[in-house]
Amino acid sequence: MTDHIQVERAHGGTVVHITMARPEARNAITVAMYEAMADAVEQAGKDDEVRLITIRGEGVDFTAGNDLMDFMQAMPQPGEDTDIPVWRFLRAMANNEVPVIAAVQGNAIGIGTTMLFHCDLVIAEEGCRFKMPFTELGLVPEAASSMIMPALSGRRKAARYLLLSDSFDAHEAEAIGLVSHVAPGGQLDAMFDKVVGKLLAKPVQSVRLTQNLLRKCDREAVIARMDLENGHFAERLTSDELKQAITEFFAARSKA
Repeated sequence: MTDHIQVERAHGGTVVHITMARPEARNAITVAMYEAMADAVEQAGKDDEVRLITIRGEGVDFTAGNDLMDFMQAMPQPGEDTDIPVWRFLRAMANNEVPVIAAVQGNAIGIGTTMLFHCDLVIAEEGCRFKMPFTELGLVPEAASSMIMPALSGRRKAARYLLLSDSFDAHEAEAIGLVSHVAPGGQLDAMFDKVVGKLLAKPVQSVRLTQNLLRKCDREAVIARMDLENGHFAERLTSDELKQAITEFFAARSKA
């Protein structure tokens, strides 16, 4: 476990709250944080008392995505085991059989957007910015987003967000089906609590069975697409394009 991931039980232990708690770094996710989140999701899924998992980010942003320096140091070399914590977390999310609600504020960058494809309900505050900058970094999509995004938005919009890495707001995210609810500014917590309460008021087994029915049709295809993406992703990590993009990223940040 890491101090940057808080896991708490609420509502008599039936709700598992997972909070990314690294606001000083805009909740940029480290390898240790992925490990902790994967553990939390997997353990919640095995606990029959758990009715709901929630995911939030502390501070002004949901998450700025990967902590690039930490991420690059932890990536496997070609031929090594690729069951790294970030991919373990994403598979846990895809295989999860407990409803997941995310509450999003500020920036949701990279995996901050793609993990939401595997949540059942997403509440986003007005003013949110979603962005999947994989091609800007010389990488490829993750989390089966190359399959799920076109299914939600159509291929042309998916190309805007995945090929061009264009950002989009909470209302666009709702229009394409990434977000289920848009909360007015300052009302994210109130809407989040309302949605959580509404779900917990439903019969337990009915909710769980319905969640499984909603996911069952594409779970195997999602995992297969993740594996395909991960193979390309691992190859791209040794590319000159990635090295140049990372160098430019840190150079620009040092001037900011």
